[in-house]
Amino acid sequence: MLDKRPSVTALKALRVTQKPALTTVAEMVAAGLAAPETAATLDRVADSFRLRLSPAMHAAIDPSDPADPIARQFVPDARELEVAETDLRDPIGDAVHSPTPGLTHRYPDRVILAATHTCEVYCRFCFRREVVGDDGALPEAELDAAIAYLAATPQIWEVILTGGDPFTLSPRRLAALITRLAAIPHIEVIRFHTRVPVVAPDRITSALIRALKTRPVAYVVVHTNHANELTQAAREALARLADAGIPLLSQSVLLKGINDSVAALTDLFRTLIRARVKPYYLHHCDLARGASHFRTTIAEGQALMAALRGALSGTCLPTYVLDIPGGFGKVPIGPDYLAPTPTPGLYRVTDPGGTRHDYADPAC
Repeated sequence: MLDKRPSVTALKALRVTQKPALTTVAEMVAAGLAAPETAATLDRVADSFRLRLSPAMHAAIDPSDPADPIARQFVPDARELEVAETDLRDPIGDAVHSPTPGLTHRYPDRVILAATHTCEVYCRFCFRREVVGDDGALPEAELDAAIAYLAATPQIWEVILTGGDPFTLSPRRLAALITRLAAIPHIEVIRFHTRVPVVAPDRITSALIRALKTRPVAYVVVHTNHANELTQAAREALARLADAGIPLLSQSVLLKGINDSVAALTDLFRTLIRARVKPYYLHHCDLARGASHFRTTIAEGQALMAALRGALSGTCLPTYVLDIPGGFGKVPIGPDYLAPTPTPGLYRVTDPGGTRHDYADPAC
């Protein structure tokens, strides 16, 4: 007779999912993640930027490590109150290219559709930290307007579902949205940008996977920044997606004190490849308000990539990119697009349309 008892791994995952997420400073203090004497200051941070630490990521934090790379990404920090003059509310210029609410059409053949503003975790460096956590799913009337725009714009080949995190939607709502997109003949690819497989792996259910296995082709791009995030449960969730034939890519952010070393990035990229996830983008940290303590210089990022190239298999290497502030697009940080000037820290950046811009690296 088959043993139908749940595995040890399943039992551990169940115990994690039964814990609530931490969403207030008081809860983080009670959990030992923040000192009681910092609570008043951190409450001021929480007044501006939403807090949420998922049970899976809470369980993955090493409480004995004061510089734990997971805690630093999700536990608020008093330095978030230090807003630099160069910090922006909309660092990559989503609003500049928004034909309808929730939609960003920056490049001819692809659009971003922010299906929800809800996330399972709220990163302290998020470039959309001004809007995430508000209003939940895109209202039906605004979704209707976005779908109508997509249907009326035949050059759109790919829809990138983001937010927020599209995998926080129920499988039923996600399937309904995919069905509406699939009814538009010229849309051939749906790309999902998500942290869920890593930070809330129990949400990668058979129902969600069934929703993804349809026309158009689905790609899943997983946001993860440190190998410690890729727990056993996270790797099992990624395996469920990969075993279902869903292509997996990753995007990471270069973060000072978290992954800004050859050792940390090597560990992250090799762990992803072992999990059948191709490293896709390494983002230079955007000019989000209150996130300056996370930023390296561009020169430091270039030195890291130079050290990794040749030392790592090409399959492990992502493209190091900069989102040009103001909505001018994303470019690789390399000689074809970004050149230093005689002024230290000042670069001449060529956007995807060929226009040149001056970019002063605020971390210099």
